[in-house]
Amino acid sequence: MQTTAGSHILEGFKPPYESTVTANLWREGAVMLGKVNMDEFAMGSSNLTSHFGGVTNPWKRRGDNRRLVPGGSSGGSAAAVAGRLAFGATATDTGGSIRQPAAFTGTVGIKPTYGRCSRWGIVAFASSLDQAGPMARSVKDCALMLGAMASYDPKDSTSVDLPVPDYAKAITGDIRGMKIGIPKEYRLDGMAPEIEKLWADGAEWLKKAGAEIKEISLPHTKYALPTYYIIAPAEASSNLARYDGVRFGLRVPGDSLDDMYEKTRAEGFGKEVKRRILIGTYVLSAGYYDAYYVKAQRIRALIARDFENAYKEVDAILTPSTPTAAFAEGENTDDPVQMYL
Repeated sequence: MQTTAGSHILEGFKPPYESTVTANLWREGAVMLGKVNMDEFAMGSSNLTSHFGGVTNPWKRRGDNRRLVPGGSSGGSAAAVAGRLAFGATATDTGGSIRQPAAFTGTVGIKPTYGRCSRWGIVAFASSLDQAGPMARSVKDCALMLGAMASYDPKDSTSVDLPVPDYAKAITGDIRGMKIGIPKEYRLDGMAPEIEKLWADGAEWLKKAGAEIKEISLPHTKYALPTYYIIAPAEASSNLARYDGVRFGLRVPGDSLDDMYEKTRAEGFGKEVKRRILIGTYVLSAGYYDAYYVKAQRIRALIARDFENAYKEVDAILTPSTPTAAFAEGENTDDPVQMYL
């Protein structure tokens, strides 16, 4: 079966091996119904960057007949689950690609801790951020899927050799005494009122169930998106260098080897992928590496430290997955960064 990552450059490519996470699912008795669409190379938040066309959200707003996006990049997985075509679906998350489409389609998605699920056999986008995870219609189904997908894998050097908990058994519903953090920096100007209300309602439900609600601070939050938009494209520009028309995928003939490279990549990659490759190549280039990439890595460490400090005070953090609900197809297309806001 083809693995294309939603790209023309991999159209027709059939991998000779199975990814570890899917092999684990088949071993546990899961049945594959088919493959779903996605943003090209997981670069997008609308599932409109795929070479094979967009995916439409099964849901619509009340009184509004416009077609909504399912989110991305795992919009095909989210739409299939929300549309009851499957009980669950695999997906990957680099910068929200499981969590955002889950929020847009009313499903459940988990981005596991980095290293919990093997990345072996998964098409790479940004290797230090990519992680496979499940999508389903209930927390329990997600827990069952994650329990099957997770494992130590010596073929992935970032895989963590730790026992896999029984996630489904851990769902007791008893949260009495737990401390839940609410980050003050996540209260954004312009947040949709419906999102803000659901956030407040969620905190109140947890409080009534016996949890303690506590305001916390994640001071480097405002730097998270620009940091992501430096690190992820930088890693993508390296990972996607392998698609050159020589070993696999699309090949466009040229007058020379360099000409063949240029024509293959020009025709094979979509607009958004080219844009991110250019950004990544720029921040890794001589004269800009220290100014952008190294600085972004330092800020990333500060962001991680914010969370480490927060978890010394609370057991969990409650935030909206996105500050807006699903938007209509064609909206936010002029500014790709706006899709993350």
